Amino acid sequence: MFVGREHELRALERLYNQGKFQMAVVYGRRRVGKTALLDEFSKGKRTLFFTAQQKSDVINLRSFSREVYRFFDLPESTGSFESWGDALRFVASRARDGEPLVFVFDEFPYAAQAAPSLPSTFQIVIDHDFRDSNVCLVLCGSNEGFMESQVLGRKSPLFGRRNAQIKLMPFDYHDAALMLPGRSPAELVVFYALFGGTPYYLEQIDSDEPLEECIARLFFDLSGVLYAEPQMLLCQELREPALYSSVLDAVAAGATTPRVIAGKSGIGENSVGKYLATLIGLGIVEKTVPFGEGARSRKGQYRIRDPFFAFWYRFVSPNVGAIEMGAGEAASRLASGQALSTFVGKQFEAMCLQWFARENRFGRLPFLATSFGSWWGADPVAREQVDIDVIAADSRSKAIILGECKWRESFDETAAIKKLVSRGELIKGYEDRSYVLFSKSALSEGTRAKAAERGDLRIVTVEEMYEG
Repeated sequence: MFVGREHELRALERLYNQGKFQMAVVYGRRRVGKTALLDEFSKGKRTLFFTAQQKSDVINLRSFSREVYRFFDLPESTGSFESWGDALRFVASRARDGEPLVFVFDEFPYAAQAAPSLPSTFQIVIDHDFRDSNVCLVLCGSNEGFMESQVLGRKSPLFGRRNAQIKLMPFDYHDAALMLPGRSPAELVVFYALFGGTPYYLEQIDSDEPLEECIARLFFDLSGVLYAEPQMLLCQELREPALYSSVLDAVAAGATTPRVIAGKSGIGENSVGKYLATLIGLGIVEKTVPFGEGARSRKGQYRIRDPFFAFWYRFVSPNVGAIEMGAGEAASRLASGQALSTFVGKQFEAMCLQWFARENRFGRLPFLATSFGSWWGADPVAREQVDIDVIAADSRSKAIILGECKWRESFDETAAIKKLVSRGELIKGYEDRSYVLFSKSALSEGTRAKAAERGDLRIVTVEEMYEG
């Protein structure tokens, strides 16, 4: 089932409709839906689609030759092209008939790593052959580092040739819900907190399966599709997967600073930074600082950004030994009750921040927000450490929205509002202040009436988050 990706599809369609040679670079982590996006884009179009493999250059060129011959209705007995240059020039010559052609080269890094001169070959053929054709070329890859350095980077032979680049990210909570029809809003929050927005992971969820059974089947069973997924991804992407996994174990266990992460992971404090930086580049980890402070803030904290990895390293990784010994079902019960509710509550805060971003994108906030985040620090009046869950602001108009996120069936609604408003005063430099109280369940009529009277307070339930 293909859902979402409207923006990316529009960008690709714009290139296709130019009526001249165009080149797009599409990349992103494995399982994020790159091939599905390109399949959807190429529907109804004359498309040459080739996927390279982690094999020798000879085998990849031979496979490409067969695909080219098949596409242009030539007998496979013609044999393989002598070189990538010959193969690409042949495609260019056949594409000069004026009819638009989509040429997708999927998993480009596999072919280029087996044939290091391939980017240069593409550059030459683009400059001398494809430029006169009506070809929409798409170079696609899962190795983000390679795509950014060897395709998009300034030192790449292909630098400056692309007309668009798309770094495909996992779905946000709203688009992820499109893959889980029939689930209640509260269930959707929990599933997103556990599976994140990676389409492949969401596809593994059975429509009517209870949450507990789904978790046990996919995460805590040796044959479960997602049991070994993080380890496999790290092995495919990184040279030292065990060390990166140790870093993730430390962060999932509550380590938030390089010194503590280094101590818990067994990696030297002077070296742990490079591992964190790589995980940040993959979108697995992020460094957060209190809203309004710079990236070098000493209050910066590291956390696992991807919900799927956060869940796996919080609940599965510590119990791998038990799972390997056949106690997976018992281990899965540890991912339930208050422990799971606390975990989901933290992920709910990230979803509320996504809600801010989504509302901002559609112009539904009171102003155009230019910065987002959360805040933590000292309250000099209360003489304690406090936090503000989510913030959206614009320094130019001095406008700010502050949000409190409550993943509970019930709570003291009046106290929560009072706390939110008082803590909002800790963020200086803003004159126009408004507030949002996010709630798992519907709030009382009295609280809603008070919010309407104030005019600066909005109540948003989980159900309302999925509307629009």
